[in-house]
Amino acid sequence: MVVTRFAPSPTGYLHIGGLRTALFNWLWAKKNGGKFILRIEDTDLSRNSKEATKAILESFDWVGLDYDGEVVYQSKRFDIYKRYIQKLLDEDKAYYCYMSKEELDRLREEQLKRGERPRYDRRYRDFKGTPPKGAEPVVRIKAPLEGDIIFEDGIKGTIVIKAEELDDFIIARSDGTPTYNFVVAIDDALMGITDVIRGDDHLYNTPKQLLVYEALGFKPPKFYHVPMILNEEGKKLSKRDGAMDVMEYKRMGYLPEALLNFLVRLGWSHGDQEIFSKEEMIALFDPKDINRSASAYNLSKLEWLNSHYIKNSSNDRLVELLKDFGIFLENHDKKEILLDALKERAKTIKDLAIQIKEILEEPQSYDKKALKKALRGNYKEILESFLEKLKDSNPHLSVDFHKIMEDVVKEKEIGFGKIGQPLRVALLGKLSGPSLDVVMAIIGKEETIKRVEKLIGFKNGD
Repeated sequence: MVVTRFAPSPTGYLHIGGLRTALFNWLWAKKNGGKFILRIEDTDLSRNSKEATKAILESFDWVGLDYDGEVVYQSKRFDIYKRYIQKLLDEDKAYYCYMSKEELDRLREEQLKRGERPRYDRRYRDFKGTPPKGAEPVVRIKAPLEGDIIFEDGIKGTIVIKAEELDDFIIARSDGTPTYNFVVAIDDALMGITDVIRGDDHLYNTPKQLLVYEALGFKPPKFYHVPMILNEEGKKLSKRDGAMDVMEYKRMGYLPEALLNFLVRLGWSHGDQEIFSKEEMIALFDPKDINRSASAYNLSKLEWLNSHYIKNSSNDRLVELLKDFGIFLENHDKKEILLDALKERAKTIKDLAIQIKEILEEPQSYDKKALKKALRGNYKEILESFLEKLKDSNPHLSVDFHKIMEDVVKEKEIGFGKIGQPLRVALLGKLSGPSLDVVMAIIGKEETIKRVEKLIGFKNGD
């Protein structure tokens, strides 16, 4: 059975690179009818944040990535790690190192002066003497002194690391707390993880973890190291480019299915297909198909996908989503025509909320360029003729309002723009927006009259 995991450290919020990694692991487990485990790697007690842990769990809930069993917290497994550290000490596969930080710093300075790569010199590897007084030792694993460490990466192919590039790295700090590469290997082995899909910033942690596997007689998993996400200039993704808290995307008005669809296409593809349901992702995904090269974050692509999912959302769902942006339409008698008119134009739910406000709320100001362009010639006479016909009729549907506009156009023998432009400024305060007859059907006859009269009065007093 395929068992995958996502193992974030709760030292900061979950960003989209992490979410993409989680998604790849989730898809591979689901495709194979396996298990997906969420493990919080919180052994660094000084840097852990409860808020970050909460945000990680919120993000999983929002995007709908379910995990098997309870969330695993490494901080609750210290007794397990201590047992394995002691096992390696007992088997002479690890040892206490009494070198102080000052001694290590001096050693590194000397090595740098000689043009050597700074590294621990293994001076306590076979130490049998009396430990220095007052020293608080770390525990180091005995790394091989010669040969190669070789493993197959499902994306990058065969990776060969010379043993001489590894030193006897620390597996337990002087306070007894275990280190990252040690606990990761222990947990992956004990949890039966078969496939590790993670960012390629972990590539050079893998040889260290393989040493732990070998020392303890565990079978290693299959590794897939995913290239990073770059910005549109080909540089490391920054917060400004989109490497922010996943929940910030919710606050910006993106839908979870759009974000997941966007992320699955960053580094993976299936022909020319751009839009994938979760079911299609599960059916088609294979980590072997992940690109070897880095992928580029493209905000336009995310907006395009998001607008697609907004268009295809039910109005009832949009009503619920809009509540987060201060728009409450449950009891609005024109909510269907309003949402049908605007969801075709919106890139985000936040954008949709702004457009709804622009229709439902009377303009508090007018765009200066729009005024200059629209209020020319006999616009006032045209608007007054429109008002006269509107007051004498009883329109409800958009076709009713359109008929009144048509009557003015015929009577005045003018182009539609001559009435459309000033009327649009009166209703919306600008020259862009949905169809005017739809806007009037939404706000109704009395509100239309009020807004047109306000514009006429505004210009007269200008």
